[in-house]
This record gives sequence, structure tokens and C-alpha cells, in this order.
Amino acid sequence: MATPNQHFPSNPIQRFNALPNARKMGVVVALAATIALIVGAVLWSRTPDYRVLFSGLSERDAGSVLTTLQQMNVPYKTEAGGAVMVPGDQVYDIRFKLASQGLPRGGSVGFELMDNPKLGMTQFQEQVTYQRALEGELARTIQTLAPVEAARVHLAIPKPSVFIREQQKPTASVLVNLYAGRSLEANQVGAIAHLVSSSVPDLLANNVTVVDQAGNLLTSRNDSASQRGLSSNQFDYVRELEGYYAQRIQSIVSPLVGGNNVRAEVRADLDFSEDESTSESYKPNPTPETQAVRSQQSSQETGGGGNQAGGIPGALTNQPPGPATAPLTAPAGANAGANTAGNAAAGQAGGSNRRDSTTNFELDKTIRHVREPVGRIKRLSAAVVINYRTSTEPDAKPAPIPPQELEQISNLVKESVGFNQARGDTVNVVNAAFTETKVEAIETPLWKDPDNVSLVKELLKNLLIFGLAFYLVFGVLRPLLRDLVRAPEAVTPEGPAMEGGLGETFGGEGSLMSSEEQHHADSYQHNLNSVRDFSKQNPKIVADVVKEWMAKE
Repeated sequence: MATPNQHFPSNPIQRFNALPNARKMGVVVALAATIALIVGAVLWSRTPDYRVLFSGLSERDAGSVLTTLQQMNVPYKTEAGGAVMVPGDQVYDIRFKLASQGLPRGGSVGFELMDNPKLGMTQFQEQVTYQRALEGELARTIQTLAPVEAARVHLAIPKPSVFIREQQKPTASVLVNLYAGRSLEANQVGAIAHLVSSSVPDLLANNVTVVDQAGNLLTSRNDSASQRGLSSNQFDYVRELEGYYAQRIQSIVSPLVGGNNVRAEVRADLDFSEDESTSESYKPNPTPETQAVRSQQSSQETGGGGNQAGGIPGALTNQPPGPATAPLTAPAGANAGANTAGNAAAGQAGGSNRRDSTTNFELDKTIRHVREPVGRIKRLSAAVVINYRTSTEPDAKPAPIPPQELEQISNLVKESVGFNQARGDTVNVVNAAFTETKVEAIETPLWKDPDNVSLVKELLKNLLIFGLAFYLVFGVLRPLLRDLVRAPEAVTPEGPAMEGGLGETFGGEGSLMSSEEQHHADSYQHNLNSVRDFSKQNPKIVADVVKEWMAKE
């Protein structure tokens, strides 16, 4: 008689076909469920970790962003509140690409609010709509500045009043969100203030407040500078000049003591006042030989007539002369002298001579117009600290620099900054040992490190998938396969006869002995003897089985 293993097929497919229909259905369902779970676990492991790309977007910006993501073939998810989520490893790349396209544009609205006026709108509603539109337009304009990422403008416009005492000036507040690593200069803050003040009637630039996203008041720096009469450019010039002199000191001293062994600071006192003067001076008169003639005038008058009327014009002067009288007897000498005197007098009375001469010389005059430059240096103060000199020998302590060499370094510093003692400049060079400050690194706990957290999440996900797959393979598939490949069980003598004959007893569903019981059963010879005894005691059953076999064949 053949052994039970000879009646059981060795091909797994034939073994599966030999199973009953109910058992076939159970194996198929279990196998399909296991494969589905494994595939689902693999797909879940490949699902990206979504992170927030933008939040709080308006409907218009959200639609534009989603349309762009679809064109870029990027998976995304949306949540309540206008949040858009994308895979975590692509967040920054997508932000850069969207920023290059100007997305998101922001939720501010401009004068498009006035395009479709509503019927029945009151004057107050019109004023509020106009103010909203003006705030939006100003915010859009401010956002065009390079350092500004986003901006919001709030206008406080009081109601007009017919009474002058009750009139109030409008005010404005500007909140700017700056890009990372950028800042606004004082002149840019002033430009924003003047831009807003010029767009609103009766709004002064001093009534505009500019604040950044960190809460820093930006307009205070400009106000303090204007109160002191100095502009931001002047402050920047002072800092630039001080840094320039400090850099010159370090560049000339570093080759002597080392780059990390010198520290220099310079304070410059500058005068930004404008000074303009005009002076005029004269030198003493030089000699006529060395003096230049500017102009010369000369007049000469010679001649005239005798017996001319003279005196003061009037009635007394116009009277005729009286009769001449002469003595009857006169000495000859006296007459001669009298005639000579008369002739001389007649000669003087009968002629005139006049001569005038005027000479003008050039004046030695000097006119000087002096205009002092703005930002001239009034005083310089330089402080230089030099570290002790270290030795290359082992276990050698740093030693101070000799005084002679330190004096030479001081002279170099004076020459590099243009030392002027009359101006009151000072230079102080000190040689001291530098104190090394050890910066203790703050260790971040492992559970707070974002990289470690993401790594642990990834490991836990992989371990979960591996554990699930291990359980499905060794806990579900292996028992099913073991049932398919196990050998048929032998029939014990005490076992009842099974429906369907001996063939079903060996391999059918009604097997009396399982694979575990067969391990503890008797040897094959004992089982064979039991079958022989059973056949001898029940020949009718054996005959029925043989008949059934023959009928099937």
C-alpha cells in the first residue's frame, strides 16, 4: 500500500487546488489583505511631510499661488485660514520661485474699491472707502522699495471743522516688514514719511510714524538728528572717517605685532558749520618812484588887461574916479620912485598868471574772500592697544614690548593719522596682555534640534513599516503557506470513518491528525500496521473505498 505522502501532490498550485473551496477563499482573502497592507504601508512611507508654505492668504493670492503650483507640478494641500502646504523639502525653493513671480502680492486693495460704487452708499461709507483705497495705494508704493517686503499704512484723518481752534492735523502710521538681513537708512525713512505726508492734505512729515516688524521706531533717529542740526549723511561721514583712520592704524601696525594683536579706535571731532569771510587791507603809501600813477591833471592860465574894474559889485564900485591932485612942487627923486612904483603897480594890475597840477597814484589794496570747507577736522583722538608678544618656545609666557619699539609704533600711528599737536590731537598707545574670552557653546537638547526631530520621525516611520511587514509575512503568510505545504495526516485506528472515503481522510478537511500531532505520533511502520489491521477488520469499508476510486478514474 502506498504511503500517505505519495497521495499528496508536491506542486503548491496542485496543493492549493486540492483544498476545499472555503479554505481556498480564506487563503486568497488573507493573501490579498496582506499585500494591500504592505502596499499601503509603502505608499504611506513615501508620502511627503507637508509644511506650511504661506498662511493667511487672501482669496486672490491663494488662487494665484495654487495655479502656479499646478503649473509647476508640485503637490499641495490647503487648510482652513488660507494656509497652503507643500512638501517640507521644497518649501524654500518654492518660495524663491514664487517670489520671482511677485507672489503673493499681499491683501492690500487700492483705488479699485472705487470702481463699482454701491447704490445708496452714505457719505461716511464713501469717506471710509476712499481712506481704505488711499492706504492700500500708499502701502503698494512703499512695497516697491528694495528692503521692504510688505507694508501697511494707517491714516487718522479728523473730521473737518469750521472753527479754527477745533481743527486737528491728520496723522499716519506705517508698518514695514523688511527682508531678512536688510534695514532702512535714515534718509529712506524720511523719504517714506515725506511720501505719505505729500499724499494726504494737511499732513506734516513730523506726524508720520514708521515702525518695522520688530517694533523698532525708525522715525526717532531722523528726528533726533534734525533736532541737533545734523543729517544722517553727516553721521555716516563721521563713522566712515573714524573707521578709515582705525583701518590705517591696524594696517600699519599689524605687520609688526600680528593681525590679532592690535586693536584701534579713533574719535573724530568734526565741524560741519559753514564759515565764509571777506577782508580788505591797504598798505602804506610807497615812494613816488615805485608808485604807479593812476591819473594826472594840470591847468595853466597866463595874461589879462589893465585898469580892470575890481572890487565888490555894487553902487559904490560904479562911481567915477575923483579929480587928480598933484603937489605943485615935488622933489625929483620922489617923483621917480613914485613913477616906478606906479608902473609896477600898473604892471601888476594889468596882468595875471595861474598854474595848477594834480597827480593821483594807485592804492595798494588787498581783498580776500575765504570760505571754510564743511566737515573739517577739529580734533582727533586715537587709542591703540597692543597685545604682549608671544614666544615660540614651549612653556614661555607672553612678554611686553620694549619701550623703544613701543615708541616707534607710537610715532607710526601719529604719522598714519596726520597728528597735529596745535590742533589738540592725542594718540595713546598701550601695551597690555589680551584676555581670551572663552565662549561656551550652548548645547541644544537633542529633542529640541529640528534635524534630530525629523530624523527620529523618519526612523520611527521606517521601524513601524518594517514591523508591520514582518508581522504580515511571518504572522500571516507563513502559517498560510505552511498549511499549503504540510503533508497529509494518517488515520488512526480509533478515528471514525470520514465522509468521502479514505482520500478525504488523508488530504481532506476532515483529517484526524494535524502536523503537530503527527510529530508526536508513532513511526511510519506503526501507522502502516494500523492501516493493515483496519483493512482486515473492515473489509467492507475498504471495498467501498476501492470502488469509489475506480469510479473516479
